[in-house]
Amino acid sequence: MKALMVEAVALFERASGIKAEIEFRLTSVLAKEIGDGAAFDVALLPRPELDALVPAGKIAAGSTADVTRSAVGLAVRAGAPKPDIATVAAFKHTLLAARSIAYSDGPSGAYIADLLQRLGIAQETKPKTHLTSGPVAELVASGEAEIGMQQIVAILPVKGAELVGPLPAELQNVIIYVAGLSTGAQNRAAAQNFIAFLRSKEIGRLIFAKGMEPG
Repeated sequence: MKALMVEAVALFERASGIKAEIEFRLTSVLAKEIGDGAAFDVALLPRPELDALVPAGKIAAGSTADVTRSAVGLAVRAGAPKPDIATVAAFKHTLLAARSIAYSDGPSGAYIADLLQRLGIAQETKPKTHLTSGPVAELVASGEAEIGMQQIVAILPVKGAELVGPLPAELQNVIIYVAGLSTGAQNRAAAQNFIAFLRSKEIGRLIFAKGMEPG
């Protein structure tokens, strides 16, 4: 989300004349800091984590709004043949045929690990699996892995890697990022305007450009 939010905040500042400070953290860290009483006006988190902060009295009820939908995709090295992943059967065949597979040790990677179990190929793919805490596509671009899977928004910025496409719809894991207003917001009107701005057509075009869909 960082690449999107850096540009979105800059556009908001130019349009509104309001200076906005923004902090980037892992979802788990942000949720804990908010739960512990951190001061903020707007939070942007995946839907489950943000929803949990409403009954806790940290996010104002009725203030939440979907901003983006982020899907998982598969990447190959730039210039390499793009494998068929259009169907579940084709996707499974691609994974079994790949010499090496990379995915994250974060949330999207946990989903991939579970997916391999559900497809019944976890044991076959385990010896050729590479885990990383950074962008998966970097391993693909360097040749350390033949294919990689991660949120599309994390694949597109990496030079030397190309997006093949999203995983088949039946296997897809879509993360919905949601904005919500703090119950203790000091700049309530500006915060509400910012949430509305994130749902504007201008930001919608930017969201598409970053490999996601508007919420």
